[in-house]
Amino acid sequence: QVQLVESGGGLVQAGGSLRLSCAASGRTFSSYAMGWFRQAPGKEREFVAAIRWRDGNTYYANSVKGRFTISRDNAKNTVYLQMNSLKPEDTAVYFCAATRRIIWPAYEYDYWGQGTQVTVSS
Repeated sequence: QVQLVESGGGLVQAGGSLRLSCAASGRTFSSYAMGWFRQAPGKEREFVAAIRWRDGNTYYANSVKGRFTISRDNAKNTVYLQMNSLKPEDTAVYFCAATRRIIWPAYEYDYWGQGTQVTVSS
């Protein structure tokens, strides 16, 4: 059974940092890309970043480029999202997901985590 378990969310002041983790289990993910999405109340789910497990290629939404960094630890089967210079508009539930296809849009992803709340206060 495939499981993606996010952790690391919380409350932080604007300008602060958080690191989210996504622990993957239940299958081999070497042919997958792992993505982070977020969803704020009343808004659609939004692509944040993705990384291809095999070659480490990364992709970012323009809104987070230069502030967020996605990375992976093959030994731990874990993907990270380092978020720096956080802004109130980054407030959302952040989801980890896995796909064997293209990295966007969200419906291309086969597996999803339960989400972790990130709240940035002004």
